[in-house]
Amino acid sequence: MFSLQGINMSALALCSFAPSSSSTKPIALTRSGRRRSSSYCPSRITVNNRYAASNITEDSSSVPIDVVADVKTERIVVLGGTGFVGSAICKAAVSKGIEVVSLSRSGRPSYTDSWIDQVTWMAGDVFYARWDEVLVGATAVISTLGGFGNEEQMKKINGEANILAVDAAKDYGVPKFVLISVHDYNLPSFLLSSGYFTGKRKAESEVLSKYPSSGVVLRPAFIYGKRKVDGFEIPLDLIGEPLERLLLAAERFTRPLASLPASDLLLVPPVSVDDVAFASIYALKDDDFFGVFTVEQIKEAAAKARD
Repeated sequence: MFSLQGINMSALALCSFAPSSSSTKPIALTRSGRRRSSSYCPSRITVNNRYAASNITEDSSSVPIDVVADVKTERIVVLGGTGFVGSAICKAAVSKGIEVVSLSRSGRPSYTDSWIDQVTWMAGDVFYARWDEVLVGATAVISTLGGFGNEEQMKKINGEANILAVDAAKDYGVPKFVLISVHDYNLPSFLLSSGYFTGKRKAESEVLSKYPSSGVVLRPAFIYGKRKVDGFEIPLDLIGEPLERLLLAAERFTRPLASLPASDLLLVPPVSVDDVAFASIYALKDDDFFGVFTVEQIKEAAAKARD
């Protein structure tokens, strides 16, 4: 006869990595209170074996057995991970050792790159997603959902899709939500009433309402970088990068013009897609980083994430 003392049996059960049922939500918590998936295994478990037998005294015990598992501490879900901004976020997250799941209509990207094999690619529509499968074990959701089209389409993808994702993440106990939104342009009201802007603002309100102390809204202006479209690479950085440098250098001269209607379209510096990506990653690392962030604050957060 023998007994195991000093072991958390539920921890051992978690280490079995047995798949959870579709109705089970992640409940394991980190020290800071963040949830982890039911497949999370503590990095170190000490097992004390004590045997009661005729040739072993009661107070003799074996040397503790340490079971050490190499696990990732973050598991993020990127909505729209195959898009321009989404793929940059996936790549940045992989570079920081974060486990990444992407949900997009196209699933896995058609091009190849060294980081792509390190991402779990899921094909699906946000409106019909199996959230119990997508969000299992997620510590954060980053949404890059957005696009242009007619009024109905823009309200749906910029607003309704993001709101649905925020509500699902909250229902399944995901502790942080990051939304890639759009700069608060000082445009005439009739332009800001389009489905693109109204949809984004409604999504922002949902994030800040459901995640008042952990929701993040990034508001970049024009985003530049190397954008892949149908197998071709569009070098937006050839325009965006020099324009960003020019506007930053001339900022003290152009600041008085900022109050003029629509001046933002010309005076707000573009943002590198990598800056948006690393600012998103920084949001995962800093529990005090929540709320709405401007172009300048995005650049600052990205610099910190790279350190």
